[in-house]
Amino acid sequence: MTSRISAEHEYTMGYSPEFLQLLDRRNAHTHAAHLVSQLRAGMRLLDFGCGPGTITVGLAAAVKPGEVHGVDMEESQIEMARAAASAGGHDNITFHVGNVYELPFEDNYFDAAHCHAVLMHVPDTQSALREVKRVLKPGGIIASREMIAGSSFVEPAGEHIPDAWATFIRLLAGNGGHPEMGKELKRALLEAGFADVNTGGSFDYFDTAEEISFLHAFINDWFFMPQVVAAATQYGLATQAEFDQWRLEIDQWEDAVGAVGGLAFGEAIATKP
Repeated sequence: MTSRISAEHEYTMGYSPEFLQLLDRRNAHTHAAHLVSQLRAGMRLLDFGCGPGTITVGLAAAVKPGEVHGVDMEESQIEMARAAASAGGHDNITFHVGNVYELPFEDNYFDAAHCHAVLMHVPDTQSALREVKRVLKPGGIIASREMIAGSSFVEPAGEHIPDAWATFIRLLAGNGGHPEMGKELKRALLEAGFADVNTGGSFDYFDTAEEISFLHAFINDWFFMPQVVAAATQYGLATQAEFDQWRLEIDQWEDAVGAVGGLAFGEAIATKP
């Protein structure tokens, strides 16, 4: 698909209550473990696309008393992040409303930069990475963990669920996103001028009854929300009948014996020369 679904780029996932619960399940030790071991007390760190700050606060604890700045384009997310930092006593974090294309920091300011599931939503990946590179010190590190949508799954999948995943991928790509960014991180970082790129992968895995129920609710309340169905049907990505079939199979999956689900991610850490 070469054209975007919307005239202007919007955050594909939206900010439904269920998606906010997904964000709230993320923390530095489960979702930024590839970076935490590289952090040291006193570092100055940037968390771009920080969302509600659930990962940021853990990173701030790892570099304390170092200075941490979180940036997100959505003001409501920054408000939640500030509240979380205040409640946790994380006084070394400052949160900003802004975007990764125009960071409000001077050159060579940070020792480390981090993002989680951000580059997959940024249309101009190279412009974003070059801007992050600008604010990193020489020898500074960037860490990213991004989704590999084509390797994500629910099991047992049902006859038509793979078509639902394919539609999600087309929706994300059609809105300027990069649904396979987790596989593309190494190339993207090298093209942006970073060096010493180390890559890996991991899953957010759902297998307990509680986790399956959560993932089922998230899929139902995001993928089947009226706005998503309307966009997909309007642009010919799927029919209403297909959405109805997918919803039926997702309900069957939740109750299936041995049900599991996984969101696949690629991880990378690189250095500014």
